[in-house]
Amino acid sequence: MGVPTSVSSSAAPGLDLDAIRNDFPVLHQQVHGHPLVYLDNGASAQKPEAVIQMIADYYCKDHANVHRGVHTLSQRATDRYEGVRGKVRDFIHAESTNEIVYVRGTTEAINLVASSYGQAFVGPEDEVLVTEMEHHSNIVPWQLLCERTNATLKVVPFDDRGELILDRYRDILNERTRIVAITQVSNALGTINPVRDMIAMAHDAGAVVLVDGAQAVPHMSVDVTALDCDFYAFSGHKLYGPTGIGVLYGRESLLDAMPPWQGGGEMIMQVRFDGTEYNELPYKFEAGTPDIAGVVGLGAAIDYVAGLGLDLIDEHEQQLLAYATARAAEQSGMRVIGTASDKAAILSFELDGIHPHDVGTVLDHEGIAVRTGHHCAMPVMEHFGVPATVRASFGLYNTHAEIDRLFGAIDKAQELFGQ
Repeated sequence: MGVPTSVSSSAAPGLDLDAIRNDFPVLHQQVHGHPLVYLDNGASAQKPEAVIQMIADYYCKDHANVHRGVHTLSQRATDRYEGVRGKVRDFIHAESTNEIVYVRGTTEAINLVASSYGQAFVGPEDEVLVTEMEHHSNIVPWQLLCERTNATLKVVPFDDRGELILDRYRDILNERTRIVAITQVSNALGTINPVRDMIAMAHDAGAVVLVDGAQAVPHMSVDVTALDCDFYAFSGHKLYGPTGIGVLYGRESLLDAMPPWQGGGEMIMQVRFDGTEYNELPYKFEAGTPDIAGVVGLGAAIDYVAGLGLDLIDEHEQQLLAYATARAAEQSGMRVIGTASDKAAILSFELDGIHPHDVGTVLDHEGIAVRTGHHCAMPVMEHFGVPATVRASFGLYNTHAEIDRLFGAIDKAQELFGQ
């Protein structure tokens, strides 16, 4: 296993990039004879040694089912599992661990709300509001809900910079709006939406708000109490944690009023054939044996990013974005998709005359991992009239030198295709 070259000169003040990069074993390899440059963090971030070892430690020492045993291993596993719930509460500044529900990821969290809250409180002639820039996971569950309830799905458009048109949002909101589901950060454009103001406007109209925070929590501090959102969803694997684990934050009064989503063990207090008494929060929504190791790994990931400081991570990634955006402005034949004034560290683009999949293949042969395709945001692609884009998404371990590698490989792609 090789050692990454020194990169500290490109770090934001307060971050030791040499030390950070040495924390991530996957970065210490070559792909097609080149040192790996991993720029697909928007799809899934890599894992630090602390997360990997925490999961291994759990399986080596403490594995047992939680909440269901009096033996020592079960008690230790339960302590780990519930201890992370408190970390999540503090990480997103929720008021109670009762508001922290473990799920498989953002997608499951949104489906839970659509199926439970939506089925109970949305009916014919009601409206559900989403935006044109949503991930499919924050569109399709609401379409399914509207099909089941005869409600109507309304869509807030964005402009050609990738910024939501807030005047249209105000116009669409009305007394029939029951749910507003909005992304805090667009996975395809990088746009950071003014969700706090949008939540306040939705509440004035009498609607509840779910925020898709999958692309936000790895890059910025999130305070669900200050946002005043009703639901907030995020995934562990984008936060340098394991796959298969995520969180739904829900306002306690709303979770109390919602029916269970899935039935089985753990979500019950007592079962009889003439009726079942459900468990208290948050367990009412956690049927079956959970991903205990995933929760343990999520806790380690939260500790890792909190130890570095989300403000420093944000500062570093904004420097990377500014540098990449400046390089893109100088690159002939490149069109950046998404130029909002407030962006997270995502650079989506197309190259004249070259399909994004071909660009991605050339970059891969240079050891550079990017995402190509529609990014589960087909309406965004339709808005810009493109079939797909190339997306470079930056994380806390990326460097200015890696951006130089990216643009050097783009030059090679353009030369190869005669552009």
